[in-house]
Amino acid sequence: MASEPAFKRILLKLSGESLMGDLEYGTDPAMVKAIAGQIAEIHSRGVEVGIVVGAGNIYRGLAGAAEGMDRATADYMGMLATVLNALALQDALESAGSPTRVQSAIAISEVAEPYIRRRAIRHLEKGRIVVFAGGTGNPFFTTDTAAALRAAEIHAEIVLMAKNGVEGVYSGDPATDPNAVFIPELTYMEAIEKRLKVMDATALSLCGENGLSIAVFNMGDPEAIGRILSGERVGTLVTS
Repeated sequence: MASEPAFKRILLKLSGESLMGDLEYGTDPAMVKAIAGQIAEIHSRGVEVGIVVGAGNIYRGLAGAAEGMDRATADYMGMLATVLNALALQDALESAGSPTRVQSAIAISEVAEPYIRRRAIRHLEKGRIVVFAGGTGNPFFTTDTAAALRAAEIHAEIVLMAKNGVEGVYSGDPATDPNAVFIPELTYMEAIEKRLKVMDATALSLCGENGLSIAVFNMGDPEAIGRILSGERVGTLVTS
């Protein structure tokens, strides 16, 4: 772990579900602490870390309330939910010794800074982790797209796409398809054309246009991020 990191600046995409642990929905403090510990470890190696977090863990509990709701309104609810996750992650990261700032694409000044690209880059340069909340600030866009957008804006060298319970990208859903085959490497176009579960098509296109590689890995492996940053091939690599 003492080797020179292969990447200086990364964008880590965490799903909301990764914060649930064994809960049906909500946030498992032990899981948040464990994830924060992994991130703090790579941050201590001098890696500049930006994070985009989803809200599936919270929105799963809101699904009934959102049923039949206008899509834009439901999406705004989801964006607010990402702020809750970002604050939990910030608290855990700072408890682990990593100074962290939350920037929100939705104005919520009492608890988070507004998203300002130059300020975010300055935070990274000064050794602070930045958690990007509120998605893109617009309905109809996923947090995957927010991750691709923020990665391009802060000039990240790679997007680390954390998955739950799978080692990377497969030809089908390994949970339901016994014939699903693990794919160690593919291109953006292959992922879009075959509709593989990497990111949504908008996010994949954005990464492709900006030459951003994507490493898809299992967040359940506590060594995975460190190994990627040591230059090892872990999970699936998506490139141009």
